[in-house]
Amino acid sequence: MKDLIGKINAEFEAFTNESTQQVEKGNKAAGTRARKAALELSKLFKEFRKVSVEASKA
Repeated sequence: MKDLIGKINAEFEAFTNESTQQVEKGNKAAGTRARKAALELSKLFKEFRKVSVEASKA
């Protein structure tokens, strides 16, 4: 679970950096990378929810 949280934190940092570049510098490619990171975060959050529920049952 710690590994999963580490992945979430790394992906969120990537999202933050890319979205900031898009907003502040108007970098369109950064927007694409930010959307990709957001999609990956969505997948990781679903996996976290699954793992968290299983851990609470044990």
